[in-house]
This record gives sequence, C-alpha cells and structure tokens, in this order.
Amino acid sequence: MKLLVIGGSGFLGRAFVEEALAGGHEVTTFNRGRSGADVPGVEAVRGDREVAADLERLAEGRSWDVVIDTSGYVPRVVGESVRALSGRAGTYAFVSSISALDGFPAEPAEEGAPGWACEPDAGPDDGGYGVLKAGCERAVEQGFDGNALIIQPGIILGPHEDIARLPWWLTRIARGGQVLAPGDPGAPMQLVDARDVAIFTLDQAARGAAGQFIVTGPVGKVTYGEWLGLCKEATGSDAELVWVDDEFLVEQGAGTFVELPLWGGPPSAVTANFWNVPTGAAEAAGLRTRPVAETVRDTWAWLREIPEDRRNFGSKTTHGMAPEKEAAILSAWAGRSA
Repeated sequence: MKLLVIGGSGFLGRAFVEEALAGGHEVTTFNRGRSGADVPGVEAVRGDREVAADLERLAEGRSWDVVIDTSGYVPRVVGESVRALSGRAGTYAFVSSISALDGFPAEPAEEGAPGWACEPDAGPDDGGYGVLKAGCERAVEQGFDGNALIIQPGIILGPHEDIARLPWWLTRIARGGQVLAPGDPGAPMQLVDARDVAIFTLDQAARGAAGQFIVTGPVGKVTYGEWLGLCKEATGSDAELVWVDDEFLVEQGAGTFVELPLWGGPPSAVTANFWNVPTGAAEAAGLRTRPVAETVRDTWAWLREIPEDRRNFGSKTTHGMAPEKEAAILSAWAGRSA
C-alpha cells in the first residue's frame, strides 16, 4: 500500500511508520519537522496541517491508498485535512480515543456508541479532549469521500512514548530506594502497545474496513502491581514498592493519573469503567496485543539510551511526583502505620 501519515515522527505516528515500512509499504509523512527525526525510508514532506497552502502542496500530484491521521485534536483542523485529501486516497484512518464516547467514563463504554455532541467544524475552545475528538471523528465521517476508519484506543504505551507515563515509572523505579506505589496492587488495568494499534489499523485499512473500533488490551490482562513489578524486572532495580492506601493518598494531596501516572484514585464507578472497556469487535477483526512485559522491556531498552535529565520528551504535561513530596508521603505513611 501507499500510505500518507500525518505526523509520523512522534510516538504513535512513528510506530505506524515503522510497522508500515517493515510490512513493505510505501510511506509519505507530512509534518513540521519539530517532534523528532524522520524515520529512514519515508518520503518526508514538510508542512503545517493548519496552513491551507501546505495541504494543497502536499496533495498536488500525489495519491495514496490510505491516510493515517495520528495528530488530529481539533475538528476544524481535521476537516481541512479531510477536504484537501478527499479523492486522494481510498481510506482515511483517524486515531481518536475512547474518551470520545458519549458519557465515558462516568458511563460504561459501548462499542459503536455515539460520541460526545460536537460539531465537525468546532474550534479548539469548543470542548475538552474527548469532546473535540468526537468532533474530529464526525469531520472524517462526514467529509471524506471514501472509507472512514475510526480507531478509539485506550491507554497507549511503548517505545518513544512522549507522554512520559511508563517512562516516568521506569525512571523512578530504576533509581531505587522506597518507591511510593499507589492504592491497590490488584487494581486492573487495560494497556495497549502503540505498535499493536498500528498493526491492527494497517491490517484493517488493507482490507478496506470502515467504521469504529475500540482498540486496547483485554480486560484482566495485567494489574497495577504486576505492571510496577514488570518495571522492577526490566530495570533490574532493587527498589522497594511501598503500597499506600488510596484514601491516605487523597488526604496527602496526591494527584491522580498525572502526578502518579495511571493511578485513578479510590475505587469508583469512573475508575471501574475506565479499566473495563469492551474490545470484542476489534478482537473479532484480528486485534492481537503483545504481553505487557514486552512493552515494558522494549520501552526500557529505548529509554536507557536517553540521559535521565533529558527524559521530558517535550510533553505539555509533566508526569510524576516530585521527590520531596514522595518522601513526605512515605514518611507520613510510615508514621501512621507505626
């Protein structure tokens, strides 16, 4: 296949490019050249998707079998890309999110459910992340003359992760000592490797598939305790995981998801829904997910080549707890336990 990847040098886009090249596909990337180096073997076209002239220059004289859009967050912007590329490819594969599903995570996720109310020409101030992703989906479905393939991933991890969730935990655990481990080690998680998202999407595109697929790991594949244990194993660390009660962490002002990556706080309907997302349609269509241990191991192999003081990856959100705060909470927990 001939593929156009909008993005292609960052985390998920890079996974798409590498898997496509490994599969013998011909790949063009379109990006500003700011997020990272181009993967060798691509035709790299520089441009900004928010500049109409750049989109026109990209489309002029070119055509592809599939467009892969991994970097769409604003419906109006995605719509401009769709209009410029409609008729230039047979399939537009848009990587959305489970957060686009209406009511989620306060309500359980349902495969094929409608997205949040959001117009396909909405701007950046017309909603939060999930609402805008739903608008992006509509921009593709309503504006592209061809197959609209909508991929709705859960939590994506793997090498080159630029959100620094797994990288932060690996870095912290590798440092050793007592490590604040949040909540219940038996709490379930659903995680998916970026490479598995890419492989599934490319396979569906090759078959001419359309429609929506929730793409994440199966329910019950790994717990939080097993996940952090895999981080210890991968790094060879002698760190001591100190499991601290959910409610105590809330009392101490510990932040969910960002300050303690992927910790959702005390058990609730929201956290239960977040880690209990159905994937039956994708599995029936061929989704296969690798062991979480492989994702952790490969991420550490990539991460260890980067000096620790450079592991911020340019993310807009700084993940992880400050050492001073972690030490204070661990001391308070030890005092309470004593």
